[in-house]
Amino acid sequence: MRPVRDTAARTIAAPARTVGALLDRLGGDPDPLFPAPVWPPMRFDRPLGAGADGGHGFVRYRVAAYEPGRRIRFDFTGGPTGWHEVTVRPEGPDSCRVEHVLESRLPPVERLKWALAVRAVHRTVVAELFDNLERAATGRTVPPARRPLRVRLFHRLLWARPRAVPLPAAAHLAHRAFPRTDFQDAWQMELLPGMPTKPEAWEGVLRGASFPVVGRAGGEILLGEDARHLDFRASVLVADGRVTLGTVVRLHHPAGRLYFALVRHVHPFMARTMLRRTHRRLALAAPSAGEREAARG
Repeated sequence: MRPVRDTAARTIAAPARTVGALLDRLGGDPDPLFPAPVWPPMRFDRPLGAGADGGHGFVRYRVAAYEPGRRIRFDFTGGPTGWHEVTVRPEGPDSCRVEHVLESRLPPVERLKWALAVRAVHRTVVAELFDNLERAATGRTVPPARRPLRVRLFHRLLWARPRAVPLPAAAHLAHRAFPRTDFQDAWQMELLPGMPTKPEAWEGVLRGASFPVVGRAGGEILLGEDARHLDFRASVLVADGRVTLGTVVRLHHPAGRLYFALVRHVHPFMARTMLRRTHRRLALAAPSAGEREAARG
């Protein structure tokens, strides 16, 4: 089986030791290079070093070799066989060349996926990682890598989905909204590095619904309104590295119960869609890892 191979390289106008020091922070906290929150962050089960297990998103690998400031090699695990590695080579006192190489042996179906979509996504992620490296190392503004149409479509399809959770205890406004609650649910997503942690940024999760804000406390915003058939509150809670969209409803009479018996079948889909859409929109609008690193420095 002939392997697929992909190579990308860029010359950075910064000393190799500066670039290498940034490379040593790959997968750390904070990570100045990997293009999160647009893409799932690179994470490991221990500090960067030989034997560390992790990956980004559904791509899993283990650190097979690590030469601080010079080279990191990753072996794929739990799927395709192969490896990818990043190297830094000096080209002079104030310049170096960074190279990323991927090589993998793929069965026919996976090879087709690679040709149709995965290769384009991989190249985009690597280009954005190089952009962040150049921004962080030089402090200069770098035009962002272009995301082709199929990459944008693939990105939209693979974006994380909310999971159902109990209404968090920290959602105090939602829990105290009514003396009696006839319905409640909650949907939650992880905050990715660089995403906003203030609840005001997430207020637009119900964009288009035009519900007034009826309360604010700590990391929670409560929206909603009262009607003759039911009272409705939506809680947007940002806490513990997660954003949660919760709903509480109080019904008034049989007509309200009949109405909500129909609405409750549509409500979960709408809540998930609104939270997921806002989560992705804010991730795309967030400063890049390189910009965050430059702001810290």
